[in-house]
Amino acid sequence: MVGKLFIGRKVREIRESRRLSQSGFAERLGISTSYLNQIENNQRPVSASVLVLLAERFQIDLDAFSLNDSDRILSMLTEALADPVFASYNPSIHELKLVAQNAPGFAQALLNSHRAYKRNSEQLASIDGQSANGAGEPTAYEEIRDFFHLVDNYVHDLDMAAEALADRLGIPDENVTQALVDHLASHHNVQIRRGAPHETSQRRFDRASRTLFLSPYLPAPTRNFQIALQIAVLEEEERIGEIVGKATFRSADARNVCAAGLRNYFAGALLLPYRRFLQAAKELRHDLELIAIRFDASLEQVGHRLSTLQRPGHKGVPVFFARVDRAGNITKRHSAAKLQFARYGAACPLWNAHQAFETPSQIIRQLAETPDGVRFLCVATELSKARGGFEAPRPRYAIALGCEISYAKDFVYADGLDLTNRAAYDPIGISCRICERVSCSQRAVPPLKSKLSIDPDVRDILPYRIVHGPES
Repeated sequence: MVGKLFIGRKVREIRESRRLSQSGFAERLGISTSYLNQIENNQRPVSASVLVLLAERFQIDLDAFSLNDSDRILSMLTEALADPVFASYNPSIHELKLVAQNAPGFAQALLNSHRAYKRNSEQLASIDGQSANGAGEPTAYEEIRDFFHLVDNYVHDLDMAAEALADRLGIPDENVTQALVDHLASHHNVQIRRGAPHETSQRRFDRASRTLFLSPYLPAPTRNFQIALQIAVLEEEERIGEIVGKATFRSADARNVCAAGLRNYFAGALLLPYRRFLQAAKELRHDLELIAIRFDASLEQVGHRLSTLQRPGHKGVPVFFARVDRAGNITKRHSAAKLQFARYGAACPLWNAHQAFETPSQIIRQLAETPDGVRFLCVATELSKARGGFEAPRPRYAIALGCEISYAKDFVYADGLDLTNRAAYDPIGISCRICERVSCSQRAVPPLKSKLSIDPDVRDILPYRIVHGPES
């Protein structure tokens, strides 16, 4: 375990859930009450020996002490506090860690307030100053993005239900399409028919005739996903409603969008059942193409599923995943790794996701390092979605995923790369607005909290010099 582990809030929650006093809990662990008090107040880190005792004497999975949630909140706080509105406050990383680990509710409230401020500022700067959902309110998609981000993109109840159904249907060993079709017919009296050639919808369910119409132009992975999605609609609405109800969304739009996202989640988990998929990812060393063939899935489905492998006690490699359009918009995003995507502004232009458009249908690799010194193996490829015919539009986008370099050897894409050569790593950032690199030729805008120095007699890579802290 790298670094000092300050997990006082989690230790206190374990003690209180057992209804033990500090003295009783300390006695069970074989440590002094004063030491436990210091741990719970984050005055001292938890040692490896205490972690082992917690696991052995209270049957605690060591994964419960993962700081992934705190890391994500820490990343979000760091970006939010880079805003000039907080110019008078420069917290240390230690302060932010304490807030993220011990007061996540307060941190989330601060992030919500900052998000409201950002939206209000954008509205005031717009032509009409109006917004369809009210000043300062987050959009439905922003709420859903944060919901999946903070649950680690893993929804346990839905995932378990999908895996149980996959086991009953023999997925992926049986013919997946036939298994899904037979299940709809036998359990729901639903028949599948080809949609009319001129229809634009991929899937349309006629409840009166119990008929599911599918576009005749869908590739097999998309067709299977749409059938699985219909199963989610017919079987999982109650479970999905309970999950949505507990999330306390602000609007009906957010609740509806979240329900749609959870149906998609169930469909993906049904086609790529957790244990079988995790085993295949390990055996095939995360080779996207081979995994896709084994499960008759698309590369995008495989990449997205890899980012959800966060089941307690059975976690996969922490993976980040994103889908990027040609304008640089990140249309899907999730990170179980330390790499976090920018919530505002565009992604770093040095990231290989953008390069993927220059080499269609090829998988490209990149060794990258963020300004905090963390190194990553990044993989990206360009995909297109054709929906029939020469004149049909062909949306193009890139999918990108990767892991921290400590996990790189679990990926076939690391073969032949010199992981120890620092010069092999491209310097990337999260976004220009919070990246402090001073000599990046691809910088679009200066970092928010830095001062600029402009010398009329000198022109370097940038037309200005970035000054960190007060100028002398």
